[in-house]
Amino acid sequence: MVEHTYRVMVRGRFTDLDDAGRARLLAEVERHGVLTNGFSEQGALSYDRSLDFFSFRVQLRAEVEPTDRAVCDRALTLASRALDQLGVDFRDMRASATDMDLIKVRRPR
Repeated sequence: MVEHTYRVMVRGRFTDLDDAGRARLLAEVERHGVLTNGFSEQGALSYDRSLDFFSFRVQLRAEVEPTDRAVCDRALTLASRALDQLGVDFRDMRASATDMDLIKVRRPR
């Protein structure tokens, strides 16, 4: 079966942050800026000082399937692990995948 490259965006919300959790996130906020973190194979967590919403961007290789569900599930697992490592709770996570091998690039003439 053929493998394609998928870029998956996971979005969610922080929930029930205690003072220690807030302090951990704020101490790392500069490393997790939306403009500094792009798609990577390890995944990149992004959030801002409001500590409300977050995003997790990851690039995955997977076999082509009729649905992107398996790729999204893998990305959700990676995002959950990243947030667990920070010791914070989250909710409302959802993922959307883009198959990069199917994108057509229009080149200027």
